[in-house]
Amino acid sequence: MEKIAVLIPCYNEELTVEKVIKDFRRELPKAEIYVYDNNSKDKTAQIARENGAVVKHEYKQGKGNVVRSMFSDIDADLYIMVDGDDTYPAEAVHTLIDPVRRGEADMCIGDRLSNGTYQKENKRLFHEFGNNIVRGSINFLFGSKLKDIMTGYRVFNKKFVKNMPVMSAKFEIETEMSLYALDKRFVIKEIPIVYRDRPEGSFSKLNTIKDGCKVIKTIIKMLKNYHPFRFYTGVAAIFFLLGLLVGLPVVVEFFKTDYITKVPSAVLATGLMIIAVLAEQCGIILETVVRVNRENYELNLLRYTQIEELKRRKEHE
Repeated sequence: MEKIAVLIPCYNEELTVEKVIKDFRRELPKAEIYVYDNNSKDKTAQIARENGAVVKHEYKQGKGNVVRSMFSDIDADLYIMVDGDDTYPAEAVHTLIDPVRRGEADMCIGDRLSNGTYQKENKRLFHEFGNNIVRGSINFLFGSKLKDIMTGYRVFNKKFVKNMPVMSAKFEIETEMSLYALDKRFVIKEIPIVYRDRPEGSFSKLNTIKDGCKVIKTIIKMLKNYHPFRFYTGVAAIFFLLGLLVGLPVVVEFFKTDYITKVPSAVLATGLMIIAVLAEQCGIILETVVRVNRENYELNLLRYTQIEELKRRKEHE
């Protein structure tokens, strides 16, 4: 029998968690609904428990920490992850589940942006701007065409969930999921959904300035971790140009007079050029390391698939 798990990370969502649970219970009556309470100071856990959800607690603050525990703890065939703020339509879950159930996708994303509802409903300044920067950077690096990187409404198969190492601690987790899927060549499918803003009295936990800084940090880490050769080549180019800028007057002076009087400039230029060479070497070495890690991951994924197939055969015997 197919096991479906609805995973709802929550932090102070007492105004909305009941509706989210009831909506998904209506749409998926046989699914197990899990609410992970992340140190809420209100009645989120109590309300969730009263409405029949399995309540678990994650005491390390941050959505990434919650997702790490969810993926580790829960065993199912299909996983639906949705925020507890009632911004995503439960009725869209069947459309999101179907491609994963049929094996056409490993992760199905509820796309808030394509139909314009996020732009219309979202009242938080610069959030769409941050989304666009991250999306553009990821699509450029991976040659993909994803439309919504940071949506919190996703469906996964078991292979994806049990093989993803969750590293992010906070709200960068959605970006990490998309990066992981692209880098490890999982199949992603996006389906437009209707987004609605939080109801009155419910407040977002995001901070425009702080999370904007995290967006920039995420892009830098993304380039360094997934494409180190490009990253360190860029760093090498910057130091090479600086070295050229500082050293060119020294070279011109030497050819004119056979002497070097700008000794500090010569030393600085030499140092900058050495850093450029070292950065390029780091890029070459780390690109090799990344390729080896990808090969090892593919072998581990193959072993996981074979083990799961053996388990299924034993269950049918």
